[in-house]
Amino acid sequence: MFTGIVEAVGTITAITPKGEDVSVTVESHHLDMSDVKLGDSIATNGVCLTVVSQTATSYTADLSLETLNLTAFRHYKVGQQVNLEKAMLPTTRFGGHMVSGHVDGIATVRERNTLGRAIEFWIEAPAELSKYIAHKGSVAVDGISLTVNEVKGDQFKLTIVPHTASETTIESFVAGREINLEVDVIARYLERLMLGRATEKSESDVSMDLLARSGFLR
Repeated sequence: MFTGIVEAVGTITAITPKGEDVSVTVESHHLDMSDVKLGDSIATNGVCLTVVSQTATSYTADLSLETLNLTAFRHYKVGQQVNLEKAMLPTTRFGGHMVSGHVDGIATVRERNTLGRAIEFWIEAPAELSKYIAHKGSVAVDGISLTVNEVKGDQFKLTIVPHTASETTIESFVAGREINLEVDVIARYLERLMLGRATEKSESDVSMDLLARSGFLR
C-alpha cells in the first residue's frame, strides 16, 4: 500500500527483455535505499513493482506482459523519468490517499494551461473508469496523489502547485501523453457493496441516481 506522496524521481537505466516479459532497472540518488530489501515493493510511476536486485542507488524489478499491456510502461524507454515511492509503514504520515499500486488503466493528457504559478491539466480517463472520478475526490496519476478539481464527462481537471511540479515528473506532462491512472479504491469497494451478490452481468448497474437514492450523495 502507498500514499501517492512521491519520495523521489528516478531514471530507467535498463530495460531487459525476458521472453515475453521484461525487467527494468531504475536509478535514483534521492531515494533512500538503506531500508529496502529483496521482495520489497516500490511504486514506479504508480505501478507496484517488486525489488529482485538492488544497489545503494538502484533497483531492478520484473514486469509481466499483463503489466506492460495495461500501463504506460509499454511506451517507456531507457532515460524515462519515473516517480518513486516505497511501500508505506504503519508509522507513515498519511499525506495522500490509499493507493494500491494496481493501475486501473491508461489516461491521456488532453490540455495543459498555466494558471499563475500553477499548472492546470485536463485528463481524459477511459470511459469505463470515469464513473469512479468525482469532484474533489482523489486519483493517482503516475503514482501522484492528486485532487480532482472539476469533472466534465470522461475528462477531469487537475491543478498542480509549484511544489508538486518540482518534486515529480508532472511538470513534463504535455498534451497527448499517456499516463497511469488509479482511481480511488474506496469507490470500487462502494460499487461492489451496492451490487450485492455476484451476478453474471458484466456491466455495473450503479449510477449517480442510485447512489443519491441510497443516501450516499447529498
